[in-house]
Amino acid sequence: MSNVRSDKPFTLAGRTFQSRLLVGTGKYRDMEETRLAIEASGAEIVTVAVRRTNLGQNPGEPNLLDVLPPDRYTILPNTAGCYDAVEAVRTCRLARELLDGHNLVKLEVLADQKTLFPNVIETLKAAEVLVKDGFDVMVYTSDDPIIARQLAEAGCIAVMPLAGLIGTGLGICNPYNLQIILEESKVPVLVDAGVGTASDATIAMEMGCEAVLMNSAIAHAQQPVLMAEAMKHAIVAGRMAYLAGRMPKKLYASASSPLDGLIK
Repeated sequence: MSNVRSDKPFTLAGRTFQSRLLVGTGKYRDMEETRLAIEASGAEIVTVAVRRTNLGQNPGEPNLLDVLPPDRYTILPNTAGCYDAVEAVRTCRLARELLDGHNLVKLEVLADQKTLFPNVIETLKAAEVLVKDGFDVMVYTSDDPIIARQLAEAGCIAVMPLAGLIGTGLGICNPYNLQIILEESKVPVLVDAGVGTASDATIAMEMGCEAVLMNSAIAHAQQPVLMAEAMKHAIVAGRMAYLAGRMPKKLYASASSPLDGLIK
């Protein structure tokens, strides 16, 4: 069958990862809960807000890298809390210094504190500078297919459209725009923001996303470690269902067993 999907490795910046779940490191009760939840998630890539987290820039304070060592996890510094391109570029350069030349970054430039919606104009500006500066840029963006295309054309290695606003847990609010992005994109597409529970993650993967990034859905669960494990299985199930190809939807019933040859 020509439309049968075959799996392909999840690759970023020349590195292949087994887990398609990326997780954040904020909002947990303490470092120990952070460590346990991320272990349970099976994630290999963890994202860190450089402006809010100690990665060694504050000597004497707890260092996140002590519980999430870079030899075990790929650290993905992000520019959370930045509201213009200049600030975002400066933050990425700081992260590269702190992480010994690390070039993989997650770019996000926010529009305001109420919605945390991306400022796509400033995001594009920052992306262009960072790509020229040698960074491998994964970029948080709106679910606008045109902006997603422009960010890929600017050299970003992955586009990360929101499912819903950061921290809302609303799930995929606009699956139609996301489907267009998936169909058109020549770089990996990862859902970022808005996931609330395991079924949200599964749906994103069933649609064909390469991976899903989340933080609040795990950290704000009543049992974060258990939710982290649920998300691990949700991502795997969603990917397998995408590859398997779902049955077509029908308006009327179709018997599971053959109707001919019935005993009379």
